[in-house]
Amino acid sequence: MLSAKKSGWMMARAAVFAGAAIAAITSFVPMAAAVPSRIKDMVTVEGVRDNQLVGYGLVVGLNGTGDKLKRGGFTSQSLQSMLNRLGVKPTEKGIDSKNVAAVMVTASLPAFSRQGTPLDISVSSLGDATSLLGGTLLVTPLLGADGEVYAVAQGQVTVAGFSAKGTAESVVKGVPTTGKIANGAIIEREVGYEMANRDTVKLNLRNPDFTTARRIAQAINAFLDDGVAMPSDPTTVHLNVPSRYDGNVVNLITDVEQLLVEADQPARVLIDETSGIIVMGENVRVSTVAIAQGNLTITITETPQVSQPNAFSERGQTVVVPRTDVSVDEDQQRRLAVVKSGVTLQELVNGLNALGIGPRDLIAILQAIKAAGALQADIEVM
Repeated sequence: MLSAKKSGWMMARAAVFAGAAIAAITSFVPMAAAVPSRIKDMVTVEGVRDNQLVGYGLVVGLNGTGDKLKRGGFTSQSLQSMLNRLGVKPTEKGIDSKNVAAVMVTASLPAFSRQGTPLDISVSSLGDATSLLGGTLLVTPLLGADGEVYAVAQGQVTVAGFSAKGTAESVVKGVPTTGKIANGAIIEREVGYEMANRDTVKLNLRNPDFTTARRIAQAINAFLDDGVAMPSDPTTVHLNVPSRYDGNVVNLITDVEQLLVEADQPARVLIDETSGIIVMGENVRVSTVAIAQGNLTITITETPQVSQPNAFSERGQTVVVPRTDVSVDEDQQRRLAVVKSGVTLQELVNGLNALGIGPRDLIAILQAIKAAGALQADIEVM
């Protein structure tokens, strides 16, 4: 029989070993799996889409910041044509105002929009107007791609930017030649699309991928207990409407879009050389490679000095004596860094950051690693 002292010592020792074992196990826990997303956030239903509308109109009531009508052009012609339709027939010499601007009006017509529903619109100057602040858009038909009028816009333009100018200085904030009108258009024509009685529905992936399309089809078939879903390509999943959903496709889509699916993505590195932005996916891997980075910097500094003769000197002259200092930095402290094979994204970032380089040098290194065949990912330059 063990003594109480020895028994307590053995229990404490066992607790230490257990704690060490737990620490060793948790230190090797793999990275958490990707969080699944709803099918609703991954696909769009074919036919359920917006339609772009565009129109040409006039904004009036500007405080001298409109188009210059003396030059003629489309603004002057549009104003004269509008006044003629209203029963006013001014001469060309009588149209002289800086309070009118020609604009393009754009809007997006949502799917299944009904007549009388208001729309938000955007207004952008087309001529040489300097600001649309305080202007009012006159009745403007908005046309679709087929040339038909789907909405009519009118209202007070809201401008976020402004401009102010003085004799020697000017200030501009934002873009004063563009604006918006909340609920500034009213839908006059609907886009016909019947969905309730369809036999098939096509789900289009926002990020095309073979694996993701297959997983979506498998999740739908498991939920409906029927092989009604089948991917035809990395973008499209065909869904045959089951008999219990006949005449009620909305219920089918509502049930399907709530299913959770883990999206897959290819290993890809996105590079924007203009702004120095680098985005790497979590599946990016690198084979074992050694990297060294360094720049040769030559600095030339000119500090000329002025040499003057002594006071009351009759023969002395004031001359400029050049002084040049040349220094060369070869970055000799930069050494090779080894990036091991199969590292994770975090380890890759830590290894590249250890070199002490900026984003633009990192872009060149990633392209060099890709050229060496050690980067197991695609590089896409934006």
